[in-house]
Amino acid sequence: MKSLIAALLVVSTLLAPGLAPAQSAAPQPSAPKPAVSTTVASATGANLNISPKRVTFDRNHRSASVFIFNQGSGPGSFDISLIDRVMLPDGQILPVADAEKSPQTQAVAERVKSAQAILQVSPRRVTLAPGQGQTVRLRIVGQPSDPAVSEVRSHLTIAALPPRDSGTTAEAAAAGPSQPGQLSFQINALLGLSIPAIVRFGDIDIRAGLENPRVSLEKLNGPNGAVTPVLSVDLVRQGANSLFGNLDIRVAGQPKEQPIGIAHGVGVYTEIDRRVLRVPLTRAPAAGEHLEVTFTDDDTSPGKLLAKLTL
Repeated sequence: MKSLIAALLVVSTLLAPGLAPAQSAAPQPSAPKPAVSTTVASATGANLNISPKRVTFDRNHRSASVFIFNQGSGPGSFDISLIDRVMLPDGQILPVADAEKSPQTQAVAERVKSAQAILQVSPRRVTLAPGQGQTVRLRIVGQPSDPAVSEVRSHLTIAALPPRDSGTTAEAAAAGPSQPGQLSFQINALLGLSIPAIVRFGDIDIRAGLENPRVSLEKLNGPNGAVTPVLSVDLVRQGANSLFGNLDIRVAGQPKEQPIGIAHGVGVYTEIDRRVLRVPLTRAPAAGEHLEVTFTDDDTSPGKLLAKLTL
């Protein structure tokens, strides 16, 4: 008898552990904001692209549009929903329901303020042929029950549905296994995308700090990997709202030179006060060199310097 195992792989656009080093290994200029999107391929042939990578709402922006596009060779059906996710201090993002089950992450999960009750999403399900797109609209329809709450968040999640012909047919079940005692599996990977939808109330308060910088030599690819210099630093959320921006590491006094380490698209959500970033450097600092670490906003005031330190 055949069994169907369906795996939903949700891609978060914020950095999880290990992703910051991958981005930072070879510094490149970040792409213009309108061009940013995220793509994931499905086993059905659908290849889903979503843009933008995050949406924010405030008193002046009460609605938003997200565009999804099937650029693959096959059709795909997708569920569209809001799911609450939690960010841990190491940058890992988990569904709140999963984090609440663990004593190590339960306290952080309980600090998440959900936007599900005040955001309306339409449509909730789409089927896209190859080359077809769909606009998903979000709008604010309520207020938080606690007037002291300054920010709420949920993740807009686009999840692929299994094709109609997946699973075991009646004929296959009646025929039984091809060999006595044999157990076979059919695995369909059902892919999805997830982006944060953030709603802010009142005056926006975005402030950041950088603390505890240290440089170490590590083997990032296991015991047989090459030794790589890594800068670790705490990105501290000092204001009431979440952070989203870009970290650059340069040699002090050389502002026109390329950075020797970057971590772009870094977020710190309101359920945590700080996040530890580990950024590989393209080279070790030379004797006598000082490193300048900056964190600039890529949210409400793109390019604004939020934090800086020299070591």
